[in-house]
Amino acid sequence: MPTAKISALGCFVPPGILTNDDLSKMVETNDAWIVERTGIRERHIATKEIATSDMAVAAAREALGQRGIEASELDAIIVCTVTPDMLFPSTACLVQNRLGAVGAWGFDLVAACSGFLYGLTTGAHLVSAGTHRKVLVIGADTMSRIIDYTDRGTCILFGDGAGAFLIEPSENPAEGFIGHISEIDGSGAQFLNMPAGGSRLPASAETVAKRLHYVKQEGQQVFKFAVRKMYELCDNLLKKHGLKPSDVKLLIPHQANKRIISATAERLGLPPEKVVLNLDKYGNTTAATIPLATRDAIADGRLKKGDLVLFAAVGAGYTAGASLWRWAY
Repeated sequence: MPTAKISALGCFVPPGILTNDDLSKMVETNDAWIVERTGIRERHIATKEIATSDMAVAAAREALGQRGIEASELDAIIVCTVTPDMLFPSTACLVQNRLGAVGAWGFDLVAACSGFLYGLTTGAHLVSAGTHRKVLVIGADTMSRIIDYTDRGTCILFGDGAGAFLIEPSENPAEGFIGHISEIDGSGAQFLNMPAGGSRLPASAETVAKRLHYVKQEGQQVFKFAVRKMYELCDNLLKKHGLKPSDVKLLIPHQANKRIISATAERLGLPPEKVVLNLDKYGNTTAATIPLATRDAIADGRLKKGDLVLFAAVGAGYTAGASLWRWAY
């Protein structure tokens, strides 16, 4: 069976920027407090005219252009998001139509901050099964639409953006997808969620008045789980494939909090130069953080063909995973 490889990527962030100083005029906070606790300095925010599908299409077009192929050549489109344009049809349908990806099927994947990692694993298995040759995995979230800007515990964290990976069969079996470990732990659902808008609490005047259509988080619970689980899955995945942390050229983790990332790297014994951190510029863009971080790593010359790269994420649910690849371009 073929090995799946990542053959192209594209990203998009809206031009508008919300700085920590801007936030200090909205809630009781300041730049030093935010940087110390999160590592974030600014985040990109979409205007009201921009929806998740718009950013997804922009990222997809960049990836297709980088590869030099037409959208009509795609076999499948997976859109990883918790902020779809609407509950149905899926954002994947909207993206497929806008791209002109005639003949492609697809779906939305909801796994919060682990979404892109889960989509990447799904796409790799579709290609590795020999049933698909070109799968586009997109992570896109307009988090500013579900953030309460009176809640300083959450509004400082999130930004908007999108990223896309194209997955294809590799001609070299030594390059591409090596393996993954993924988990969910539903006992954590109470600690990070958006309470209203589903079948449990459909939209009503009461849910709007109580601000239940925004992200709610118990930060300490999420932090403790993320630090433990991200390290545990990375360590287990490397051991599963007979590898050591020192074999990894680059760890590209979900960009939620600098302290979570630093704690994971420290426990793995990875020096700072082997860990990608770019959340200072984007904040937590949920499903878009890993492609954005990968793009920056390539631009900085830190990720090159043949490098062993480890992706890792933890998200609401809880969801968690790690994925290991030999970079192919």
